[in-house]
Amino acid sequence: MSRTELLNEVEDLLNMYCKDCLVKAALRKEKGKIAAHKFCISECTVGEKLKQYGDKLS
Repeated sequence: MSRTELLNEVEDLLNMYCKDCLVKAALRKEKGKIAAHKFCISECTVGEKLKQYGDKLS
């Protein structure tokens, strides 16, 4: 995959799943932005996929 294709995939994932994520919104409201971000990075399957794409971009 080229860099452009990877970036497009990342953008598609963010727009499709993360933009209107109810879990993220609820966590952000209850526990704050840091807790929501931590959940997205460490526990969310979409976050894991984004990390894989990020590793490929590095």
